[in-house]
Amino acid sequence: MTQRVARSLTLLWAFVAVSAIVLAAGAIMLGSLMTRALRRQAVDDAKLSLAQYTSGVLSPRLVSGNEVRVGDDVTGIVNRNLASRPDIVSVKVWRRDGVLAWTSLAPERIGKRFPLSADLRGVLRTGKSEAHLEDLTDSEDAVEAKLPVHDVLEVYSPVFSDGKQVIGAYEVYADSSPLDAAIIDRKHEIWIGTAAVFFLLWGLLVILARSASSTLRRQTTALRERSVALSESYQRLEESSLEAIESLNATVEAKDPYTAGHSNRVQRIALSVGQELGMTVKELDALRFGSLFHDIGKIAIPDVLLTKPDRLTADEYELMKRHSAEGARIVSKFGRLRESVPIIRHHHERWDGRGYPDGLAEDEIPLAAAVAGLADAWDAMTIERPYHRALSAEEALEEVRACRGTQFVPAVVDAFFAAVRERPADFGIPEAQALAAG
Repeated sequence: MTQRVARSLTLLWAFVAVSAIVLAAGAIMLGSLMTRALRRQAVDDAKLSLAQYTSGVLSPRLVSGNEVRVGDDVTGIVNRNLASRPDIVSVKVWRRDGVLAWTSLAPERIGKRFPLSADLRGVLRTGKSEAHLEDLTDSEDAVEAKLPVHDVLEVYSPVFSDGKQVIGAYEVYADSSPLDAAIIDRKHEIWIGTAAVFFLLWGLLVILARSASSTLRRQTTALRERSVALSESYQRLEESSLEAIESLNATVEAKDPYTAGHSNRVQRIALSVGQELGMTVKELDALRFGSLFHDIGKIAIPDVLLTKPDRLTADEYELMKRHSAEGARIVSKFGRLRESVPIIRHHHERWDGRGYPDGLAEDEIPLAAAVAGLADAWDAMTIERPYHRALSAEEALEEVRACRGTQFVPAVVDAFFAAVRERPADFGIPEAQALAAG
């Protein structure tokens, strides 16, 4: 239980650590998205402002009907108007045919035709303004590249005729330093706010994890105490159950004075053979109780049959055979003895399939049941009864050997003889006879 709790706590704090990584990644992603959105919005706002201002200053002087007028006679007036926007560093007015109708810089270019850039062609085609930040050192225009600023906001906006036809385009260069400064300030605010939210969420998660950890420890302590109490109660109940079964078993043996001590002897012999077969601790535990209580079903058999001094009739024998199934039914009610149930039920099965209650044959017979069956048969052969004399050790050993592969499981018989040689006292055989039996 302690290991499971430790594992749960480890997983809990691992979750907190992973959550920190996930939250940090989410904060970075959110901050990046908000920063890009801020940048786009700032550029769009500046684009709209510059497009409207430029159009307001230039359109009344350069647009005539459905064409853009070419000329430099308005330069002085326009430049004075543009002076109110010191961020504007260059303005060019284009006609659709690529003729530069007017420019605030290098007026000698006015009236000349130049190749239209992709951005200009796009504005002339769609009639929608475009804007982007640009490094003038990479500008394709040599004149603008010589401006004293490097980073500019380049805006392209359409020139409309009186009939709202696109007849040209404005190309405006504005110093982007104020815009960049505003974006940086807002970016700092976004990242500080995002980081604050991240640490708040993670702090709450840590507090919840610590609370859950403390609760889990308290519940584990309480559960451990209750588990110990339940374990002690279960152990006492188990001991009481075994005592009850042992009392029933003693009652069975008390009915027949000729079988006194039979169950204990069968248990001792069965465990000796089981050890020789290399059974596990769990299997030997089941065999210990299965061999001890193998005849407990006789509690349901009439006393007159158990104490009858003569051989049983066929009908009486059929009634007697019920004791193995009845014993399995009784023992199955006790959880501690559940593994012993097959031993009790099948200890009278035979290798040749002529046993009872289910007529199992060969490998169908549980190995532990076969062991208990041979131990039971051995004790029955060597006990004096009114209707059957006790066989000598030599006779009983020969009988076991003769029934190998018919009544008894061959592997169990082999283990039986090995156990006799190793531990003859378990079988009530003198050591000299045990050596001769090998």
